[in-house]
Amino acid sequence: MGQIEEAKMSCLNILTYHREQLVSRLRSIQCILDNLSARGFLCEEDVEIVQRTVTKTDQVRKILELIQCKGEEACEYFIYIIYKVCDAYIDLQPWLKEINYNPSNDVAAMTVVNTDPSNRYCEKLRHEMSRDTCFIMSYGQREETRLDELYTDTLMEPLNDCNDSLGFLESLDQLLGDHAVFNPQGETIYVVGDAGVGKSILLQKLQNLWSKKELETDAIFLFKFRCRMFSIFKDTEQISLRDLLFKYNCYPDHDPDDEVFDYILRFPEKVFFTFDGYDEIQEDLEQMNEPEVVSPDVKAHPLQLLISLLCGKLLKGSQKVLTARTGIDIQSKVIRKKVALRGFSPAHLKTYIDLHFKEQEHRELVSVQLDASPHLCGLCSTPLFCWIVFKSFRHLHTMHDSFHLPETDITLTGIFLLLSEVFLTRSASPAPSLLKKSTRCASETFKGGLRPLAAFAKLALQGMERGSFLCSQEEITECGLTEEDLSLGFLRGTSEYDASGSAATFEFLHITLQSFLAAFALVLDEQAAASSILKFFAECSRKKQSSCLRFDLCISGSTKPSEKTPFATNEHLQFTNLFLCGLLSKAHSGLMEHLVSPVLLKKKRALLKSYLSTSVKSHLHGLPTFKGSEGKKVHVLPNFLWTLRCIFETGSKDIAQVTAKGITAGFIKLGYCNVCSGDCTALNFVLQHRQKHLGLDMDNNNIGDYGVMQLRPSFSKMTIVRLCVNQLSDSSIEVLAEELCKHKVVEVLGLYNNHITDVGAKLVAQIIEECPKLRVVKIGKNEISAVGGKHLARAIQKSTSIFDVGMWGNSIGDEGAEAFAEALRHHPKLTNLSLSANGITSKGGKCLAEALKENSVLRIFWLVQNELTDDAAPRLAELVQANTGLSHLWLISNQFTVDGIKHLAEALAHNSALKEICVKGNQLSEEEEKEFLAEKRLRFH
Repeated sequence: MGQIEEAKMSCLNILTYHREQLVSRLRSIQCILDNLSARGFLCEEDVEIVQRTVTKTDQVRKILELIQCKGEEACEYFIYIIYKVCDAYIDLQPWLKEINYNPSNDVAAMTVVNTDPSNRYCEKLRHEMSRDTCFIMSYGQREETRLDELYTDTLMEPLNDCNDSLGFLESLDQLLGDHAVFNPQGETIYVVGDAGVGKSILLQKLQNLWSKKELETDAIFLFKFRCRMFSIFKDTEQISLRDLLFKYNCYPDHDPDDEVFDYILRFPEKVFFTFDGYDEIQEDLEQMNEPEVVSPDVKAHPLQLLISLLCGKLLKGSQKVLTARTGIDIQSKVIRKKVALRGFSPAHLKTYIDLHFKEQEHRELVSVQLDASPHLCGLCSTPLFCWIVFKSFRHLHTMHDSFHLPETDITLTGIFLLLSEVFLTRSASPAPSLLKKSTRCASETFKGGLRPLAAFAKLALQGMERGSFLCSQEEITECGLTEEDLSLGFLRGTSEYDASGSAATFEFLHITLQSFLAAFALVLDEQAAASSILKFFAECSRKKQSSCLRFDLCISGSTKPSEKTPFATNEHLQFTNLFLCGLLSKAHSGLMEHLVSPVLLKKKRALLKSYLSTSVKSHLHGLPTFKGSEGKKVHVLPNFLWTLRCIFETGSKDIAQVTAKGITAGFIKLGYCNVCSGDCTALNFVLQHRQKHLGLDMDNNNIGDYGVMQLRPSFSKMTIVRLCVNQLSDSSIEVLAEELCKHKVVEVLGLYNNHITDVGAKLVAQIIEECPKLRVVKIGKNEISAVGGKHLARAIQKSTSIFDVGMWGNSIGDEGAEAFAEALRHHPKLTNLSLSANGITSKGGKCLAEALKENSVLRIFWLVQNELTDDAAPRLAELVQANTGLSHLWLISNQFTVDGIKHLAEALAHNSALKEICVKGNQLSEEEEKEFLAEKRLRFH
């Protein structure tokens, strides 16, 4: 039957004609019954008749019989319900198109209420999610802050499958979109970042946006899980997928036929999962030796269900966001997109200050103090540490007029001591208004709160020793903690892990707080041998294979049990060691001597100092070294970064000097080591004691402007400064120009892929002019226009030492190209130059070609991805024919046609030095390329 005939048929006849199709495809009748009843087309007795019918198909038949008896209006309203509630009746949407259905004006005026079980469950999930996510984690369990009032975006850096940067996401909306997707077949968006960088709060924001229908997704169900909950299940415990979803989120109401779960199975693309903290269950996953789970009806251990979900064996097509600490890898085949969180940028930090402090006086005071301390700014680029500092400032400032932010030498230990002081003062103090003018005495606060503090520390250490981030009420009581102690804020209830809704388990406010308290317990312990403080150092010094999510269980069905291993990342133990170094430092001896025997404290400090001095020598001796053009190089391992952090926490110049002396190589590679701005203080603490010159490669990290400021004293000794891909702005270049021009020892300067503008380019030009040993400058992929290009070109023209310049990916255009042409004309030294991807047209190309005819030094010249046409080909051919000594000319991805290439081919016959002209990606067909097969130096592939 054609569509025209269908359009003329009455709705009653349509239902008769398509009766069997409706009976077979209509799965959910609840919404239809509710609306037909509400409009008076079915009476209560009619509904009961339908409900007494045994099978679903018979129920549909009965509904059709009843409404066809009610007339044309009832029949059209029946079809209109299917039309309006499209999610519930997704199977019938093609049928509506088939019958060319358009509602009449009369029926369109009628209301349809979506009471489908799936829709009701969606609304229930949104309501529960909104309630659970609208507040950020409480501070001392006494005050709550709305998420919308404090949430601030952080730097989100998408990475490709080789972990190379793909720029930065502009907003949270782009996280779920197609931007930076490297594997369209993958289903998981993998978010990684260091402790405290904001992974959990980012998921909370996503969940909250979804609850308000403000998230860019068509998912109608969102299920959130914290991975650590999977560690509470017994080895023998098994659960169905249905119970895992509903028991640990919420159950559907009024769904006797299990229509919601059926909908989830049929349309997994409508489901969104968030899994937070995969790294916390790596050890449990390593022990799995069960076969894969692929059936949603089969009960299995919850961890097995988790893996089956992540690798797409269950609910294939569902959307997933998984978070983990930096350093945990999962197989690329399951990852759709990978994003690294890099903390607050200076702009983010300013926004956070404005949100955190409502009083303008406090905003200005905090901003002034932060501006005076780049190191503190670096620490505050980590959202958790920033939150602690700001909360401590606000609380202690209300109690003590004289309180200011910590001084420039503040360590992480100092920050967590501040937090602990705040927790303890909130319990022991009367109303803040009564203490406004009181004198702050941290030692008195800690002495007064020593009993609960020691108990929390003991609890934290026990958790570290058994590898657990959760604790039970029984364990809390055994440590001597009371109900009143729990209100201090160190712990919070985790009711989400208990299906009954009661807080059967607890966790520390953050894993780093547990690490801090565990270190406190090691210092406070007067019973165990003093050497027990070193127990976690041994654990962290063991060499481990890189961790990778065990999707082999899902891919190959392997049942071979793995060897018992520690956590995939021992970062929590590394933090414990770091805090131990801080607590035993001389800077905090005045406080700790009020809490521990001074004799024991001195003994433990001596043990730690001896261990660090010995281990540093051993570690440096074991680092891989190799020889290169810059001399002896040493490639630093990530564990060495933790060693530097620990040395800085001790504040010991002796250990710093031993470390500096032990670095015998002249070049240190720290690339891809996840170095952040705060780490630069620790690095400088050691390097400033080095006597000899040094090369430093810190490419592909996250040091930012604050990090460069912290490295300022060390630039006096640096011959190689590689800071590519580090989010540097012009303010970093200002520091570099000042220091490098002062000491004039720099030979290599790498600044590729940062945020340098023409202002910074002028400063780089100053470095080129004033540093007589500078040989290499890489400043591509920045934000440099013709203005900056001219500054650089003039400086290069004056330099007699520079031989390699990389400008790929800027925007200098023809004007900048003309300036570089002048610089090249008689340059005595420059052998390598890249002006690729700079918007240079034939006009600029001709100027460059003309100038190079008078240059006998340049050997490698790249003009890739510009806008050169056949108009420039004759001049370039003249350059080739001049036989100046140029050996490599790259013209890839320009706009040459076969005519332009002919000029180059003819010129090559008169050139004996040129090894290749690369012309791949120009405007030639395969047939046209074949014309030049005889000239092997013309490269099309």
